[in-house]
Amino acid sequence: MRIAGENIKINENSLVINYDDYGPIYAPAVVFIHGFPFNKSMWHMQSEALKSNYRVISYDIRGFGDSTSPFNNHSLETLTGDLIQLMDKLLLKKVTLCGLSMGGYIALNAVEKYSTRFNGVILCDVHCSESIRETKAERLNIIQSIRKYGLKYFADKSLKYFFASPSFIKKSEQVKAARKMIMGTSINSICDTLLTLDPKSGPCSQLSEIKIPVLILVGKEDAENNPEEVKNLQKKIPGSSLFVIEYSGHLPNLENTEEFNSHLKTFMDKIRLRRGLSEQALEYKP
Repeated sequence: MRIAGENIKINENSLVINYDDYGPIYAPAVVFIHGFPFNKSMWHMQSEALKSNYRVISYDIRGFGDSTSPFNNHSLETLTGDLIQLMDKLLLKKVTLCGLSMGGYIALNAVEKYSTRFNGVILCDVHCSESIRETKAERLNIIQSIRKYGLKYFADKSLKYFFASPSFIKKSEQVKAARKMIMGTSINSICDTLLTLDPKSGPCSQLSEIKIPVLILVGKEDAENNPEEVKNLQKKIPGSSLFVIEYSGHLPNLENTEEFNSHLKTFMDKIRLRRGLSEQALEYKP
């Protein structure tokens, strides 16, 4: 039996996954996957926008929010397996995925390995360029600084990187919320994710084989993804659409929620129509 609401927990093989589940049970489902180093609460405004017409699920990746992290294993394959495990537990045969940054790479990896499980995918602030900015040595330096100076130091530095400059004045509440998410995450989870998760080396080899609808969204002032890199991603995925979100950096769903949600709802409505037509075709008997 379905349990709807906020902060629901499932326990499988020593792993506790914490998730929210809103909306009509038989409506088309969308699963939101948060970015590093945040948690599912970053999707609150997107859940509010969709839950009247869609089943909306957001969850804490292992080690973040209220999900546990047995054995501190944050490899891309493990995180993808957790997603599929959650879908299986909720009896979700087919969903649309929406992932931001780290969540986007998990979504891409899932689509490439379990293509029949998905109706569509929304990739937010993701690129598949071969020019990976952070080397292993740089990640180790970040880890050392976190262990030496603590999470506050890491939060102060990373927030300047995540948000566009005007957001610190115009979206101060969102900046505070993002800081709270970072400060609520264990140092071990953050450091282990930095150490073991190398998403850009994994899920980008089969982009041309993706057959489902793909929406790509990126903040105009995102320090991680310049427009050319994101355009190259869009070109490699047949039929995909790309929109640049104004007045935002790496977190456009928080910085320009109205524009982000507009693209999100339009895409989900297209998925709904596409799914409906497909079901009608399957059910049609001459």
